Amino acid sequence: MRITKSLGSILLAIWLILTGLMVVVTGFTLPPIIMAVLAIAAGVLILLGR
Repeated sequence: MRITKSLGSILLAIWLILTGLMVVVTGFTLPPIIMAVLAIAAGVLILLGR
C-alpha cells in the first residue's frame, strides 16, 4: 500500500475518516468549525496541487 505525500489528499482523507466516524459512532462528535477548516484546507491544497 502506498501512502500519498500530497498534503491536500492527506487532509481530505482525515476529513473523510472523521466524518465517517461521526456517523457510525453517535457519541463521537467534533465541533463543526474543525470539520469545516479541514474541508477548506484540503480543497485549497488539492486545487493548488500540493
